[in-house]
Amino acid sequence: MAYKTPIGITFYRLVYDKACHLLIEIEHKAYWDVKKCNMNLAQIDEQKLLELQGLKELRLEAYENSRIYKEKIKLFHDRMLIRKDFKVFQKVLLFNSHLQFMHGKLKSKWLGPFKITNIFPHGVVEIWSFDIEKVFKVNGHWLKVFNEWEVDSACSSLVLALPSYS
Repeated sequence: MAYKTPIGITFYRLVYDKACHLLIEIEHKAYWDVKKCNMNLAQIDEQKLLELQGLKELRLEAYENSRIYKEKIKLFHDRMLIRKDFKVFQKVLLFNSHLQFMHGKLKSKWLGPFKITNIFPHGVVEIWSFDIEKVFKVNGHWLKVFNEWEVDSACSSLVLALPSYS
């Protein structure tokens, strides 16, 4: 009975083409009731067909509202993504997916460095390992740029932080 933003109406109205009322307010017009009252059946048939057509239009409107809502959400999501532009022969780090759920405090989440050998469409990147000298194809979302100056500066700050015992 709750109003759904993506489709613009309630599910009850989408299925039954009327607002949901409490039991006291229900007004049910059944086809056999009308037939029992000896009313004009041709007019009743035409009215039922019009109601069915209205229900189809309501469902098409809900479908259109849902499509518009999904487009807006996709645009919002795509704006939040960080674009990664890699170049051939660039050094990168690979996310260690084995440590995703149970990673230790001192274990790094990133493996590498690797060198990019080829870039394919749709985010597929071919990398070459320095250690085992093997080529892998991975998703570009699992990579980040390897900055050697960050590693050097981190090591030098560790050396400066260590106390000297002389």
